[in-house]
Amino acid sequence: MAGRAACALLLLVVVFSSAAVLAQGSQTIEQIRVIGNRRIPKETVLARLFTHVGDQYDPVSVERDFNSLWNTGYFENLRIEREDTEKGVILNVYVKEKPTIREVNYKGLNSFSQSDALDRFKKEKVSISVESQYDPTKVKRAEAVLRAMLAEHGHQFATIKTEVKNIPPASVQVNFNIKEGPTVKVGQIRFTGNEHISSLVLRRSMKNLKPVGIPYSLFLENLFPKTFDSSKLEEDSERVRQAYRDKGYANAAVEEPKTQIRDVGGLNWFTFRPRKGKRIDILMPIEEGARYHLGSITFTGYKAFNNTRAMRAQFPIKDGEYFNATDMSKGLENLKKAYGQLGYINFGAIPRPEYDEQKKTVSWVIDIDEGKQFYVSRIEFQGNTITRDRVIRRELLLDEGQVYNSQAWEYSLLRLNQLEYFEPLKVETDSEAHQDPDAGTVDLLLKVKEKGKNSIGLNGGVSGLSGAFLGVNYQTNNFLGLGETLSLQGNLGNVSRNFTFGFSQPYIHNRPLNLGFQLFNQKQDYNAAKNYQATSGTAVNLSQAQQSLVQNYNQSSTGLNFSVNYPLKKHSFQRLGFTYSLTKSDIQAFSTASQTFFQTISFRSGIQGSNALNGIVNSSASFSYMYNTVNNPLRPRSGREITGVFQFAGIGGNLRYISPLVAYKSFTSMHYLTPSQTGRNVFGFRAQLGYIQGFGGDVAPPNNRFYSGGEAELRGFDVRGATPYGYVPNRATVRLTNPDGSCVPRDPNNPQLNQCIDVPIPVYGIASVGGDTNLITNAEYRIPIAGPVTFSFFDDFGIDAALNKGQLKQSPEGFASLTAPLYGCPVYNNGSCQGGIPGSQVGFQKDIHPVAGTNFVPRMSLGAELSVIMPIINAPFRLYFAYNPLRLYERPYCNQGLSNGKNQSCSAQLITRDLFPPGGAGDYTWQQAIQGYGAQNVFREPRKTFRLTVSTTF
Repeated sequence: MAGRAACALLLLVVVFSSAAVLAQGSQTIEQIRVIGNRRIPKETVLARLFTHVGDQYDPVSVERDFNSLWNTGYFENLRIEREDTEKGVILNVYVKEKPTIREVNYKGLNSFSQSDALDRFKKEKVSISVESQYDPTKVKRAEAVLRAMLAEHGHQFATIKTEVKNIPPASVQVNFNIKEGPTVKVGQIRFTGNEHISSLVLRRSMKNLKPVGIPYSLFLENLFPKTFDSSKLEEDSERVRQAYRDKGYANAAVEEPKTQIRDVGGLNWFTFRPRKGKRIDILMPIEEGARYHLGSITFTGYKAFNNTRAMRAQFPIKDGEYFNATDMSKGLENLKKAYGQLGYINFGAIPRPEYDEQKKTVSWVIDIDEGKQFYVSRIEFQGNTITRDRVIRRELLLDEGQVYNSQAWEYSLLRLNQLEYFEPLKVETDSEAHQDPDAGTVDLLLKVKEKGKNSIGLNGGVSGLSGAFLGVNYQTNNFLGLGETLSLQGNLGNVSRNFTFGFSQPYIHNRPLNLGFQLFNQKQDYNAAKNYQATSGTAVNLSQAQQSLVQNYNQSSTGLNFSVNYPLKKHSFQRLGFTYSLTKSDIQAFSTASQTFFQTISFRSGIQGSNALNGIVNSSASFSYMYNTVNNPLRPRSGREITGVFQFAGIGGNLRYISPLVAYKSFTSMHYLTPSQTGRNVFGFRAQLGYIQGFGGDVAPPNNRFYSGGEAELRGFDVRGATPYGYVPNRATVRLTNPDGSCVPRDPNNPQLNQCIDVPIPVYGIASVGGDTNLITNAEYRIPIAGPVTFSFFDDFGIDAALNKGQLKQSPEGFASLTAPLYGCPVYNNGSCQGGIPGSQVGFQKDIHPVAGTNFVPRMSLGAELSVIMPIINAPFRLYFAYNPLRLYERPYCNQGLSNGKNQSCSAQLITRDLFPPGGAGDYTWQQAIQGYGAQNVFREPRKTFRLTVSTTF
């Protein structure tokens, strides 16, 4: 200010000293010179002047020019001098610019990063950065901000000395020399005056400063002290007071906390080294006061809404209960929302307590100021360059001219978020309400930011069913800005293939009728011998005989789906749907067990044998109900989804079955272990229950039964790996072999022909029969790390059970194909077997029986997962580790219904010595058959799984 006054005085001296020569020469401004400027262009200085070349010289105007330039803040020194010439007056504007900050250094700063400091500067509106003008006042403000940040990180005794170095010709270097000092943490937290509520309960209410530990574990709650922050102590004091008020102590008071600093002593329990630093002990004096019950809640000032009973129902506390301040606040908030649904935007309510000291009750009188009812005048949109206005408008629950409804507006944004056309929308940040109190109207402006309508997705991974696979999908979302979706998907792997083309139209003739279709071609190989330890413990090294007894087949399918769904009510979150599906499949069996399984089980109407593997036509209709309030399908934070589906197959085709399914999932924002709308973490839960059953004499198709496992259900198990297993009657052959390894020839006179005698034997193959009943539950606790990175803990649980034994029956024709032939070769004559045992007498039991110990087995996976959503491919890369505390690990003997009382496998009990001729060849071949086909089965599932995949979970 002194410099400015001196400059102003100098200017007045110049002006008045020139008054004596006013009569000499012309008074017209001939030229204006700018002298001393370096960074600021001359034109910028001239643009700030009110005096221009050609104007008459005016001292008042020159003074205005001086003030205009000085107020820019660009200069640390400024003067304007007059120079008289024969042609007129020349104004010389002498400036000295404030120096430019060339460099800012934070020496000794370790508690937080420089980017954190710059973010706080921006938030506090402290404009100090490289290439900005140096201002000592702003530097002082920056020091204050840094001190506050250091205090938040526990450095209450930090010192900051600012050093400014000149850098010729007109720049400076600003150095913040910081000594952080010792880290100050919270020490003991004690209370006085708390006679009715324990210190432990009060300490738990202090969200900011209470120690870190395992909640509600008593001895492990106070493991690690938090960094002391004096600014948060006041918040915790209010929380302690709120804890009392929630227990009925309506007049409880917490005096100003007392703090005492001390040095830390003793040894660290973890490092066994002397502890260093400082602690601040906190003492909170409390005056509890009396404890009150709620007397009553009454209302005054209401006019438009006369139903006081409905108003009272907004408060989740009953008369006679202990007063609870949190419930009272919730009631007021609910009351505000209720009035907001009626258009009363400016609703206000002031609670007034009335105490009865004798009865120790507190009654509340709610003084209501309803304000004016508002109607929606206009609804406008901003930022939708592709999406047409009517596409957005048709999802809104509000129309122009209607009474404004705050809840309907929130639900409108939720519906738009579910479309995935825009970045997530929030009422607080992405919508504006401009009121016109005189007219009683409100104009709504919704600001949207569109996502790319074209997206490329990537999925893949490694699993027992699909092997190593990689897939890509292309989707045109919001096609032509009208909401249509066009999608192409292709997956290729060493054991799977999937190609899909789909299209959906969300509205037909401006009605919310969603129509869509899908064409697909799929091929899936299933080889149980390659499934990780599915059977025998060495699944990839099975003998040829063992491989013939396990599942090995592929299925090729081509078909289409047509779907339609419609909301139960206009703009409702509930929808009814109908889907028709037509699929033609062929099965190619590579093992005897698979061939027998599909050829004999009664899943096709009147078709058995080899014809049962080809031309499988499934014509089905599905009826569905869905209620969905999940806010975002890819990264949900709130909402729930309830789904019910009933599938009926038998509309033409050659499969007949019914399959009901119900599913539930929900997402809740969490603050640690407490649900909170503002919580950063998310708890997700899903439960699914399904059932399938054939009818009309047919059983459900084997491939439509339930097979759990995989990254979308049970993460620690292979796809289709968590399933019941069953014994499938089968017919195999062994070569009649001498003890020396040579076969017994059919023609003893010509052994060189290598035509040997084959002995047919009865065996039981092993098939993963799937369950007719399925239960899956998933629980996840998701912690956002940074941007698209999320870390989560999960618990997956599932059961597949074959409860309906009638759904594993074999057809009479199929079973007859096994019992009609003769088995064994008790006698051979002239190269041919004689005296074979009829199949009806070898011990085959009709129908497929679940293997004991594999049915109704609960599976569970516990683990952790790291996922990264890639912005370009729009799919999460997931890396997870799963431990399976509940899994199948059995070496079962033959089922009681199939057993002869001996502790052997079922096949070993069928392969008797009577099936082979007497002599050394018969003895040896029998032993080889027992070894190859009668080995005891081992069902062993992995204890742990570590896997990388690219796909979505629930």
